Amino acid sequence: MKPSVVTIEPNGHFCSDCAVRGAAVCSSLNTAELREFEHLGRRVHFDSGDTVFSEEDITTSFYNVLEGVMRLYKLLPDGRRQIVGFALPGDFLGMNISGRHNFSADAIGVVTVCQFAKAAFGRFIEDRPHLLKRINELAIRELSQARDHMVLLGRRSADEKVATFLLGWRDRLVTPKGPPDTVPLPMSRQDIADYLGLTIETVSRTFTKLERQGVIEIIHGGISLLDPARAEAMAAA
Repeated sequence: MKPSVVTIEPNGHFCSDCAVRGAAVCSSLNTAELREFEHLGRRVHFDSGDTVFSEEDITTSFYNVLEGVMRLYKLLPDGRRQIVGFALPGDFLGMNISGRHNFSADAIGVVTVCQFAKAAFGRFIEDRPHLLKRINELAIRELSQARDHMVLLGRRSADEKVATFLLGWRDRLVTPKGPPDTVPLPMSRQDIADYLGLTIETVSRTFTKLERQGVIEIIHGGISLLDPARAEAMAAA
């Protein structure tokens, strides 16, 4: 299914009214720069399951996630899928050294992105060191998340992996009021399994076990974290 594309005409409000601007790559821009920046982007909507970009495709665009969640994954030679992360509003995707995407990105539910042509974006950042610094910060954060994921895939039990995932996902959804106790999980159990290097059966059994132990309660569309301290102790083991 092809994505529906809506090009947003520059109107002086698109960037300044963006709900994720404070966390996005453009947070370092001043008002005058934002007016120029909004000429570069167009808003693109993807339906659930649509591919935003594919591994090894030549990079022609960068993407700032505005709404929804994306799964980021690589396909192994034997056809298995390894999910390397999940993108949330404010995340910036597409920048790489090779000039080709090093993973694929699909929409989980409806996703909206701000899409920037690579060449035009490159020209825009050339004389803006503050924007380059912000891109650097996001790259360092992404590297840190990748290292944490490598540790997670190592010698940890299923309980420890699932507890770490739930706490990490909760922390990424933090609000001004603090971490939420009710954690929505838009991804499937298979997605979680492919992220943690487990089977879907193991993930399902572990969720049931944690619920039986009173650590979580499984609710529609997510979980309620009943005993954060115990989950944190499991994750730190």
